[in-house]
Amino acid sequence: MSKKRETKPKVGEKIADALDIEYEATKDKTSIEKKQVNPIVKESKELEADYTSVRSNLYSIISKGNEAIDGILDVATEGDSPRAYEVAAQMIKTVADANKDLLDLHKKMKDIRKDDSGPSSVSHTNAIYVGSTKELQELVNQSRSAARRITDTNPNIIDVEVEDG
Repeated sequence: MSKKRETKPKVGEKIADALDIEYEATKDKTSIEKKQVNPIVKESKELEADYTSVRSNLYSIISKGNEAIDGILDVATEGDSPRAYEVAAQMIKTVADANKDLLDLHKKMKDIRKDDSGPSSVSHTNAIYVGSTKELQELVNQSRSAARRITDTNPNIIDVEVEDG
């Protein structure tokens, strides 16, 4: 003997009957759109080559500048010309600026390397979750949900109240 199983009317059908409208069952059509994210790739080989080139150029400028300062100071002391001292002062300032540029180069390179090694943060501004709140809580609190499942299914746990006496 086979019994026909009657299906209960769904909530939507009950509401449609109460409002005297026709109920149309629709399935939620959710789709997750995957977009390819192209990470910003820094050319570390080119960066290192440029760093090495700039660094050696600055060392060369500083070295030649120091030689030029020595030479212009010799000329200035022999000739007693105010213009020679002015040129020497300008050359000293130029070499000092090259030294500052070298220090800035080291600082910038250190910052770039620090940025490369750190984890990149990804920001999602319009994230949408389609599902029940129970499922969402289980996703968010997976460790808590797992612990709850373990304690719910453990048959060795016995609740006992201790009586004083």
